[in-house]
Amino acid sequence: MARKPSAERRRQLTEAAIRAMTRDGVPRTTTRSIAAEAGVSLSVFHYCFDSKQALIESVITTIMDHYVDVVREAIQPQSTLRETIRAGFRAYWDHVAAHPGQHLLTYELTQYALREPGFAHLARRQYELYAETYAELLEQLRETMAFELSVPVPVLARYLATMTDGLTLNFLALGDEKACAEILDTVTDHVASLVREQAVPE
Repeated sequence: MARKPSAERRRQLTEAAIRAMTRDGVPRTTTRSIAAEAGVSLSVFHYCFDSKQALIESVITTIMDHYVDVVREAIQPQSTLRETIRAGFRAYWDHVAAHPGQHLLTYELTQYALREPGFAHLARRQYELYAETYAELLEQLRETMAFELSVPVPVLARYLATMTDGLTLNFLALGDEKACAEILDTVTDHVASLVREQAVPE
């Protein structure tokens, strides 16, 4: 059997880690259980990841990639800016509703990283990635729809990261999807109101 490239093995093990951690929780997931989930030997795991920190960072990044790809695809210019923003939020929220375990895992990973000596930088990096991702999506939207914001993109990006983070945790705790949808509508209106000028199509 041909050996898989290292990058492909890393992806395979990362996805296996996400499944195992989502099912069993972070503390109860071991390198051995991840290797078993992926159907590879423990030596393959250690070849691909030289530390648990590296694995957790890969897990965090991959979970984000899962839903960012969905949101990026959804943010296509609609008839109005509000509808475009709402489509992005709706795509994110559909992912939360469809994969609550993965989103719960992101909070577990944060708590684990903050409590485990030497891992705190992973929690910081996790939340930096949230803000960076929103900034990237805002810039993408600003370029495609040719508008300016009344607040700096980094500020709005951190606001949106904080809002969706808190709202997701609220949903995971209370399960009130209707209330969360209403809050997203309010946030959508707020973001749309921050547009300072919008180019008129020729």
